[in-house]
Amino acid sequence: MRYSKALIPTLKEDPAEAEVISHRLMLRAGMIRKVAAGIYDLLPLGLRVVRKVEKIIREELDAVGCIELLMPIVQPAELWQQSGRWEQYGPELLRVRDRHGREFCLGPTAEELITELIRGTVRSYRQLPLNLYQIQTKFRDEIRPRFGLMRGREFSMKDAYSFDADEHGAEQSYLRMHQAYNRIFERCGLKFRAVEADTGTIGGRFSHEFMVLARTGEDDIASCGSCDYAANTEKAEIGLEGDTVHYSGEQPQLKRVPTPGQRTIEEVTAFLEVEPRQLIKTLIMQTPDGPLVALVRGDHDLAAAKLKLALDCEWVELADNATIEQVSGAPVGFAGPLNMATKVRIVADNALRGMGPAVVGGNEQDMHVSGVLIGRDFEPDDFFDLRVAQAGDRCPRCEGTMSVMRGIEVGHIFKLGDKYSRSMNAAFLDAEGAEQHFVMGCYGIGVGRTAAAAIEQNHDDNGIIWPVPLAPYEALVLAIKAKDPAIAEACERLERELEQLGVDVLYDERDERPGVKFKDADLLGIPFRITVGSKGLARGVVELKRRHEKEFTEVPLDQAAQLVAQAVAEEKL
Repeated sequence: MRYSKALIPTLKEDPAEAEVISHRLMLRAGMIRKVAAGIYDLLPLGLRVVRKVEKIIREELDAVGCIELLMPIVQPAELWQQSGRWEQYGPELLRVRDRHGREFCLGPTAEELITELIRGTVRSYRQLPLNLYQIQTKFRDEIRPRFGLMRGREFSMKDAYSFDADEHGAEQSYLRMHQAYNRIFERCGLKFRAVEADTGTIGGRFSHEFMVLARTGEDDIASCGSCDYAANTEKAEIGLEGDTVHYSGEQPQLKRVPTPGQRTIEEVTAFLEVEPRQLIKTLIMQTPDGPLVALVRGDHDLAAAKLKLALDCEWVELADNATIEQVSGAPVGFAGPLNMATKVRIVADNALRGMGPAVVGGNEQDMHVSGVLIGRDFEPDDFFDLRVAQAGDRCPRCEGTMSVMRGIEVGHIFKLGDKYSRSMNAAFLDAEGAEQHFVMGCYGIGVGRTAAAAIEQNHDDNGIIWPVPLAPYEALVLAIKAKDPAIAEACERLERELEQLGVDVLYDERDERPGVKFKDADLLGIPFRITVGSKGLARGVVELKRRHEKEFTEVPLDQAAQLVAQAVAEEKL
């Protein structure tokens, strides 16, 4: 492909709208252009990267027996109503009506659609197991779309759905997909971790996220240094330290302490001259069964996902101000577990076992209570692991400690069980002729998000550094003086040879200054650059440079294409 014909509208300056590196560099490199908030044109270079991600996905999923299909993005409301998600999903689900007044949505995912298909076509256990996938546009009406392809409203996703006759079969399907995902991201040339995660609005009891490791990641990952345990910090289990009593000697006395205007942990600790770990944070939560009190230490954060799992409920959220005042008898910032206005269930994080003396809210405006002992002054109804994991926490699988790193979610796999097959009455006949509900799994990969995550992990001050398997072109032939007949002839020869060897090649034949071409080459991030100049050509050599290396090497013109093809093949294994 000739550069001048390729539609690569690069930008010299950083776009003001770009907040993260991948967004900035994809705009500057002419890979995407904004149409509306969270909606982007995918230009030729960007599309080539996405197609390479798709090719790797297809090859690995086909290899484990998955079957590709394509379903519509417009989905009938009645299917979502059958599953119970029409209202549950929230405003991210873009709902529309057709000219007849019938309700539809633009699908953010396709569990309902695939379940409807299978319940109408699969009747016998003999047709199982089955795993179907598609690569298709999705739409989620994000309240704050940002970061380009990292968090857009319209995006490309690979979604797959497995159907099995029993839990054992579903476990095997899940394991095959877990292994396939590892191979997919390895082949993409990415550094990543598979971590345990919350199931969110998809549902089910268990899932893994595949996280590309990058300093600019949106998510925190807790990872053990002694074993392979890793999880999202909101999901990560925390090993028990044992019941620890934080006081000795004479029993402290309860004392009501005026704290005028001091509502936050930072304000209260500074005012009382105590450490955050000496406070008990009282959070009044709303659940499907009504209000509930959750307690965590002042230097810890509540993990809503863990609380939801501990309570075995569909959702939990922070109560509104009116509910907080009704339950505690005090305005926001002064709630505590002693003598609340309304009797409600109290659950506490494991770190509070035996804790004291502690400071809690006084259930009265501008008032806290010090000298509080759990077990003497109040007793939670239950203790659970409820907090967000931190660096230094004990691993739940071994005696090691966990560190925290940043990651970008590019894939997510779920064990769904019969959540959708039961609610939508999707069943088959087993070997005894009895009707059984399918046991399901679902598996997603953000295709454009994977491309953006690769940039977050692979870049420098000059631009993108593509892993070879994802690069829009694997080699760039750059002519120093494109109008020089000898240079043009050598470049065209290299272009032909590289193409014959199966290398994707871009030939920069523009009549531009060398500095402009070099800057564009670095910005685009193509892994191998062959520069042809008159001085080198007079000696029968060209310059060969790897994008991630500072220096170039001189190689014979007649060997350059073969050297590049060999290196490309080695990195695509």
